[in-house]
Amino acid sequence: MNQHTSKVFLVDDHPILREGLASLINRSADLRICGEAETAAEALQGIRETNPDLAIVDLSLREGSGLDLIKSIKAHAPATAVIVLSIHDERRYAERAVRAGARGYIMKGESAGSVIAAARNVLAGQLYLSQQMRAIFVERFVDGSPVDGLSPLEVLSDRELEVFQLLGQGYETRRVAEMLGVSIKTVQAFCAKIKDKLQLANASELLREAVRWSEKQLPE
Repeated sequence: MNQHTSKVFLVDDHPILREGLASLINRSADLRICGEAETAAEALQGIRETNPDLAIVDLSLREGSGLDLIKSIKAHAPATAVIVLSIHDERRYAERAVRAGARGYIMKGESAGSVIAAARNVLAGQLYLSQQMRAIFVERFVDGSPVDGLSPLEVLSDRELEVFQLLGQGYETRRVAEMLGVSIKTVQAFCAKIKDKLQLANASELLREAVRWSEKQLPE
């Protein structure tokens, strides 16, 4: 591997998607895949072993939290830049991902060329976001004015939003706890906080709102 080739580590729990991404990236003269993982724990171990220049991370993993993984990468491998490649609406997650330490956010519906462009921009020290998200960031962080049209779920913490999302996808409390690596009581505590913040009367309302919101996140 020559000095002009950057190492890329893929984190996604869909093998077919990883295979396609790896093929795309390896066709680029300046990029090479150095490792892959489908869980947060495997990813952190692999990144420590391979010391990549860039990690491309999905937020929804079979085990562990994508946002927590980004934070861990920045803590334990600060030289590794992170790009999120996710199905989740960038208006809901891009800001959270950047706060966690990511340098770019790409929706999975974007073109293959966007992934390569994002990788090169981020490796060059730039932030890669869509024009829409750049405008939102400017409005929120530079002008200090409120951003219209954002979901009331903005009041939830990263972990609360992850719990809400998983409930909406049909996972029971026990499975949510397993996926996030926490106790059932911890998940129940998060549910109580979510109900309070969203002013929901009971668990049935919470589940109904979670399912309704989750359905809205599906690509058309």
